[in-house]
Amino acid sequence: MPVPLFHATPMVCCEAMDHRPIGLFDSGIGGLSVVRQLQRLAPAEPLLYFADTAWFPYGPRPAAEVRKRAFAITARLLQSGVKMVVVACNTASAAALEDLRQAFDVPFVGMVPGVKPAAASSRTGRVTILATEGTLDGSLYSRVVADFGGSARVSSVAGTGLADLVERGETTADSTERHIRGILEPEIAAGSDTVVLGCTHYHFLADLIARAFPGAAIVDTTEAVARRALQVLTDNDARAPAAASGALDIIVSGDRAAFYRSMRRIGFALPVQEVSS
Repeated sequence: MPVPLFHATPMVCCEAMDHRPIGLFDSGIGGLSVVRQLQRLAPAEPLLYFADTAWFPYGPRPAAEVRKRAFAITARLLQSGVKMVVVACNTASAAALEDLRQAFDVPFVGMVPGVKPAAASSRTGRVTILATEGTLDGSLYSRVVADFGGSARVSSVAGTGLADLVERGETTADSTERHIRGILEPEIAAGSDTVVLGCTHYHFLADLIARAFPGAAIVDTTEAVARRALQVLTDNDARAPAAASGALDIIVSGDRAAFYRSMRRIGFALPVQEVSS
């Protein structure tokens, strides 16, 4: 059955003077990793972030359920007039990105594990992809490994429980480091020298992973995704003016107070405006 096409407001092309926000979403706090990169690279761009905490975590959910949430959230973001949607979640990208691109007429940018740079830079030829079950089971992930894994031996490891720890803001705890060791130590012992962060939540665990395994390289694609989003906006003459405020607005589908507490715990203390979901 063909996917219905939803029409959004036509993109404004006025010599990079588009004041509309970039929309982003994730099941919770993980997508703020991409928000952080966008704020660093393009502080004038206004951002609208949808944290779908009422449905967190996406990783163990069936792909069809994640896809349904992705469509509902995109429709909500478009109601707020976003000029682009960044699917700041590897699981949602695997489940829904291609269908979203067919269904809505705004640009989409999604998350793909950094298999290509990891395979190219690994000294031992052994690469570990740390991701959720939903990402590892997706056809997008399989294609990326097949296309870009090269001659590297790529191992897929489910980061069971890690997203939950990040969602609670437990990104510096010794217990979290022990959990990371339990998941990754067999891979490092087997010769893997590169760990790919295949979930945006794991961005906030990069320091702990580096502390636990100081000899391992860590590949994080959040900056690359932010740069890609900005390039797409530039190509469409849709960048915000340099003097714009670059405000961050937040929609939270679940417990707002808990979400904001976790934001503060991971060092995300910038002023935000709450938007009704």
